[in-house]
Amino acid sequence: MKRVVDEWEIPRKVLHSSIGKSRFGVIYLYSQRPDNVKPIVYSLATSLAIIVPADALRLRNRRFEKLYEKFVGFLMRESERHTTNGVIWYMVGVIYALTVLPRDIGVMAILILSWCDTAASTFGRLYGKYTWPLPRRLLGLPLAPRKSFAGFAAAVLTGAAVAIGFWGWAVPRWQGYSVDAADMWGTVSWKWDEQPGVGVISGGWTSLALVGAVTGLVSGVAEALDLGKVDDNLSLPIISGTVLWGLSKLASFFMGNGF
Repeated sequence: MKRVVDEWEIPRKVLHSSIGKSRFGVIYLYSQRPDNVKPIVYSLATSLAIIVPADALRLRNRRFEKLYEKFVGFLMRESERHTTNGVIWYMVGVIYALTVLPRDIGVMAILILSWCDTAASTFGRLYGKYTWPLPRRLLGLPLAPRKSFAGFAAAVLTGAAVAIGFWGWAVPRWQGYSVDAADMWGTVSWKWDEQPGVGVISGGWTSLALVGAVTGLVSGVAEALDLGKVDDNLSLPIISGTVLWGLSKLASFFMGNGF
């Protein structure tokens, strides 16, 4: 069974990524500039009302467990077969991002969860054996010993690319703001509009690159953290989104208008 689960790990991650992009509709809905996210949260909560009891029954009823695994077992990790299904934590993490964080930061947290986790797992499995493992601790933070530099680098680069693409292309295209490409040496300025929570990066491509680099590092470290039994589907959007939000607030305090 372990061999089968390993064979399906990368396809499972690809589906994981596609869910974050399409099923939850985060990119499409952002492009439509919705005034609130309550309908999305309600739909996720309704799905949880079905998935959670089914998962609880799976863990308590052997017959239902066999039926459950027959249809979706190939998308589960080996560690999830005797504990809560990771998709539940995934949806809880998305609900947190949509309800607690400002809209832009919430969208970014979901994209980090969808793509950075997929990139880290995929490249870690493909190329991790050719690179060295991560240290036990980084800046006092515990890192998972099973993580490789290949996976960490993939998460960092993916997070940076997603941030640059989002704030450099999606926000100007869908929210009507622009980044001054001519000001190559501008300072970072993330103007913050709490309603509807849209961040605006100005100051040129240097500023955008710096925001991308910070987001990439936050994504890589959050993905590599060792938090014991806490599912990374839950911890990744909460940690990455909260840290990015906190950094924007700190920059706003020290610079006057934002990160």
